[in-house]
Amino acid sequence: MQIYLPIAEISVNVFLLLGMGGGVGFLSGLFGVGGGFLMTPLLIFTGIPPAVAVATEANQIIGASVSGALAHSRRGNVDYVMGFLLLAGGLAGSGLGVWLFSTLRGEGHLDLVILLSYVIFLGVIGVLMLIESLRAMGRYRRRGTSARGRGQGRRLRALLHGLPLKMRFRKSRLYISALLPIAIGFVVGVLAAIMGVGGGFIIVPAMIYLLGMPTSMVVGTSLFQIIFVTANVTILQAYNNHTVDVVLALMLLIGGVIGAQLGSRAGTRLRGDQLRGMLALLVLGVCAKIAFDLFATPGDVFSLAVRMGAGS
Repeated sequence: MQIYLPIAEISVNVFLLLGMGGGVGFLSGLFGVGGGFLMTPLLIFTGIPPAVAVATEANQIIGASVSGALAHSRRGNVDYVMGFLLLAGGLAGSGLGVWLFSTLRGEGHLDLVILLSYVIFLGVIGVLMLIESLRAMGRYRRRGTSARGRGQGRRLRALLHGLPLKMRFRKSRLYISALLPIAIGFVVGVLAAIMGVGGGFIIVPAMIYLLGMPTSMVVGTSLFQIIFVTANVTILQAYNNHTVDVVLALMLLIGGVIGAQLGSRAGTRLRGDQLRGMLALLVLGVCAKIAFDLFATPGDVFSLAVRMGAGS
């Protein structure tokens, strides 16, 4: 059953879109990420123009994140004070990101920048998360107790501990500078606008390794701030660039809301180090696919020739 997407200007199978939305929604609830790092490449692989995939995916992330955040909120796993600071930085960053998006699109470099950004960010973060997860699981087997996965960022957190404007986050049992979550949120906001992601693949490891938050609290808090940052990106993209395909977003949204509820339930059955390891493998898999498509020789190579006039 095909459905026509007016902004993307192509026809796509309805059940394919629903299945993609449900699968990515499941991952959203499971790992505490918006899922855009996976959905945006999938849309591009399907034939959706990158500019439309980025802008529309920001809209789809809202529904999946709302569903997942509500599920975690009922379990008391959302630090709202931390979430609002992340949100403050995210709103500022998303505004800058949409401006960069428009500029790159006007110069004709947007598609290449999107794909290269995915390869670089997913590759680096996936490797770091996988290494830390394997170390944490090794400690768990040796000690027989759950590892909290904080060893990787202790030295860096010691350097950041001296920053001013410290606040106490009772829910997360932290006493750190408010500048840290604001800065993290700002970076995530820029990425949300340019890459069509909620930024979970950045914010989740940053909250664990830089801020030192418990993994169980990170997931719900990450989803909470993703809701509002992606909503802001969607509004700005629709107004400035006219690249939000509402029909596509609706199909992805229906599947995403259902999948997020199932994913949040499944996530309670796994340890934090196991969740990080699974997410790392998924991130590296997507990175490898994008890199292959970006650098591999196309199967159908063609060229355009310009016919010169007789008098030239």
